[in-house]
Amino acid sequence: MGFYCIFVNYFASFFPHQMVKRKCSGSDTVCVCMCVYVCVCICVYVSTGSSMAAEGEEVTVSLVDVLEEDEELEQEASAVLAGSDSEKCSYPEGYVKRQALYACNTCTPKGGEAAGICLACSYKCHEGHELFELYTKRNFRCDCGNEKFGEMECRLFPEKEKTNCGNQYSHNFYGLYCTCERPYPDPEDEVADEMIQCVVCEDWLHGRHLGCVVPECVELQEMICESCMNKCPLLWTYAAHLAVPPTVKVCKEEEENARVEVEHDDENKTEVKKEGNEKVEVCEKVEVCENGTAGCKRKLQELEAEGSRCRFEEMKCSGKSRVQQGAVFWPAGWRSKLCSCQHCKSVFVEGGVSFLLDEMDTVLAYENKGKTTEQATVGETRDPLMSALNNLNHVQQLEIIHEYNDMKTELKDYLQRFAAEGKVVTPEDIRHFFEQQQSRKRRRADAGQFYCT
Repeated sequence: MGFYCIFVNYFASFFPHQMVKRKCSGSDTVCVCMCVYVCVCICVYVSTGSSMAAEGEEVTVSLVDVLEEDEELEQEASAVLAGSDSEKCSYPEGYVKRQALYACNTCTPKGGEAAGICLACSYKCHEGHELFELYTKRNFRCDCGNEKFGEMECRLFPEKEKTNCGNQYSHNFYGLYCTCERPYPDPEDEVADEMIQCVVCEDWLHGRHLGCVVPECVELQEMICESCMNKCPLLWTYAAHLAVPPTVKVCKEEEENARVEVEHDDENKTEVKKEGNEKVEVCEKVEVCENGTAGCKRKLQELEAEGSRCRFEEMKCSGKSRVQQGAVFWPAGWRSKLCSCQHCKSVFVEGGVSFLLDEMDTVLAYENKGKTTEQATVGETRDPLMSALNNLNHVQQLEIIHEYNDMKTELKDYLQRFAAEGKVVTPEDIRHFFEQQQSRKRRRADAGQFYCT
């Protein structure tokens, strides 16, 4: 079983499946089970399409589909988790700019005080507990072991203050999301819908509850929900100039779910709605400054005279506006176009949204930082296969390579029959294959085998 152990332990570092993550420890059964998963991953011979079973049976998918989905989930998890330390409690770092957070429903259930824990504490202090994954939050300090947890102490950093007054909590910490106050995933929700995080309140909302049509390539954009837009009205002015133009769905008898694109004609101050090949002009009430356009110009001249150029006032004086309804989506780089003059900075601070002026506050910046850190760590980590091979002599190395090539070829030939006949590979089939392998192995005259110890 030594061959199995070495290759399982090597490929375990590349595949996220929990079965592979369990390193080989000497059990023949465990080694065989894990090795089949590894070898199937290596071969990846299986046809890429989904196969429909006979009527009345469940629909099955190919292994390639499973692997691709698993890889996508691993990449998403790495993007979120790589930027946080999985070994040390983040409490000593203070209010961390952005980190992966969890809430423990076992220790702080609904009805008590909301609390959040860091990634490391979710592993070390709350293993086996019911946890709510909160994705990432900004400016948060780990609560694990403080007075909200009763007599429980943090195993990683017990010397904590009673409370973290700078933390902000929401219904997310009780496993509830969106304006509908529902959990995610929601077992009672039969509608397939994505959830999008507001970059201001950091709540997650269903696409159908945003009050607008979700644009394409939404993963490349940031969203601010309507509630947060109304709490900081100056964002509506920026939205008219910087945000993704709104798209509205209109229900018609002859064409359901038709899209109406709203454009703004600055000269005539009208909305131009495109319905199919027709254009319909609708009068628009244009919002101007308190004293009209002339008042805006005077205020702009005063700021220029003081030596400060205000982008916000320039946008405001242009007279361009948009319907103040629904969530707003912002393209990449929009934060760099916000005005950062002293007056506007103070307005952002008073509105509690000063973080919008910081481009490194974005989730994308956090994820990129995590990816960079992970790549650097992987580069520094010694290849486990090379480490194993370096401890073997030349004859043993050749035997391992020979064993590997034989197993790969035989497994591929064995599974190819299932693909040719359109059959689903079952766990019993895999076990049968390895029973045959073991039987052949016992019949070999060569007794030079390696064993896991």
